[in-house]
Formats: sequence, structure tokens, C-alpha cells
Amino acid sequence: MVRTLLALQGGLVRGALAQLLSAEHDIDVVGEADTPHQLRAAVRAERPDVAVVEFDLVTVAELAHLTAVDPADGTDGDGYVGRLLILVEQRRAGRLGPLLAEHGHRVGFLSRDVPPGRIVQGVRQLAEGRLVLDPDLVVAALEVADSPLTNREREVLDVVAEGHPVQEIAERLVLSAGTVRNHLSRIMAKTGARTRWEAVRIARESGWL
Repeated sequence: MVRTLLALQGGLVRGALAQLLSAEHDIDVVGEADTPHQLRAAVRAERPDVAVVEFDLVTVAELAHLTAVDPADGTDGDGYVGRLLILVEQRRAGRLGPLLAEHGHRVGFLSRDVPPGRIVQGVRQLAEGRLVLDPDLVVAALEVADSPLTNREREVLDVVAEGHPVQEIAERLVLSAGTVRNHLSRIMAKTGARTRWEAVRIARESGWL
């Protein structure tokens, strides 16, 4: 059985997908989450084979942590997920460039708009160690202009978009509050925004976030 965790915002969509996956003879849905905190807690508690995760619920740094392998002996690291299937909105495809090269067969990417049956197929393919990659997302990623933001700046903006104040952003990303403020200053300079909320809007409209 493929032990599968679902981390998606919106109980209706998540519940429908959970029912669909649970109906398969070889897939067992072992947990659900709809916030980053719940995702991390569920991963620690269940250690699933595959986690189906909405792109907005995980930062680039968390991707690396959730799929970490101990280089000393090749065993799974703390907070491990066997493999991640990330569901991405088409407009966010510009964020995928560096991720596609870095994570190989441990992380798959599908458009959030694919038919539910494609997600079922993707879970099985990842569990077998096969590549899962939506060609439409690759095309969209190539069409988006290069982002002026660094990976860390995008991570900061991701957390800003959730409505957190500076101190909580710092705690979430394991940074000092001063470092977060410096990142925000650079972000606003690069985007031409007057506020952090305007920076989020500009980055999203440009496909950088």
C-alpha cells in the first residue's frame, strides 16, 4: 500500500480527493492537512510514502527538508516524506525553474487543474520512483520572464502572503527579524512596491511567486 498524505487548502476539494484515492486498492490515505503547521506535524506523525501538497503550503527550503536523506547511510532524514507530489497553479509556474533541476524523482509537479485521475496516477508513479512532471507547467515556466527575486526573497514573500508579521516570518524561516526586514527592503526595491502587500501582488502577477 502507498501510504499517502494530503495537504491542500479547502476541505471540499481535499475531501473529494481523499475519497478518490482511498477507493484505490493500493493507496491508503493516512492523514490530511490544510496549513503548513499541520503538514509538518502530519509528516512527523505518519511518515507517508507520498504526500500530495499544494504549492502554497511549502517553501523551497521545506521541500529540501521534507525529502532529505542522510548522506552518511542513505536513510531517510527527520521529517521525511518518501516523495512529494506538488500541485501548482499554472500562473505560479515561473517559480518552478530551479526546483525542477534540484529535486529529481523525489518530487513531482502537476498542474492543480489536472483531472483527479491524473493525481492518482501521479501518486503511483512517484511511489515507484518514476518521474512525474506536467509538460504544460514546464512550458509555462519557460515562458515566464526571469524573476529578479532570490529563492530566499521568494520564501519571505510566500510567508508575507499568508499574513504573518515580521517576527513570525523570522521564526518560520529561522532568520532574525532584522534579516527579514532587510529582505523585505530589497524585495520592495526590486518590485517597485511601496508596501509588502503590494510586493506580493506584483510578484504574483509577474509569475515570480
